[in-house]
Amino acid sequence: MKTIILGMVAFLFSVNIQAQNKNVKSEVKTTVTTVKNSDGQKKSIKTQEVKEIQKIELKDAESNVLNKERKETPVEVTAITTITTNGVTNIVDIDRSAYYDLNGEKYQVKLAESGYNMYLPNSEKTAILRKTSNNNYIYKAKNKTSFAYFDTNGNLVLESYDEQTDKINKEIFIIVKE
Repeated sequence: MKTIILGMVAFLFSVNIQAQNKNVKSEVKTTVTTVKNSDGQKKSIKTQEVKEIQKIELKDAESNVLNKERKETPVEVTAITTITTNGVTNIVDIDRSAYYDLNGEKYQVKLAESGYNMYLPNSEKTAILRKTSNNNYIYKAKNKTSFAYFDTNGNLVLESYDEQTDKINKEIFIIVKE
């Protein structure tokens, strides 16, 4: 019995001694915004955690040289944003808040409690975007409901079904890079 316990303790210490094979850098940025208006005071807490993970690899791991050089490996960056407003916490992988252009008209997409809201430059709310379970969005305007997603370039793509032609129409809101 004594041998088994000593063996388990030795095993646990040896697992803890092994070398680290990753460089991990984590940064957390918290922004608290308080808005006072006629409805009262609203507090919004935005926490953004950026994690950079880089695997450590050696150039000639099999050689007998004592001091070995590290090989450059890609850095994996993940960013998770949590926004808490009025006690409701919303987790966002990527914040898509930006200005978008469609047919010469500029729209602003802003993060909301349960998705995004879309505004015209005069601050008139034109549509809402709500996230679905498969990382796409439902686009709802006054007279239109569409399927929406962000493409690899960051543009907002709307796909709508047209009953008369039995086709899918695509509208692309191009992101404005300033």
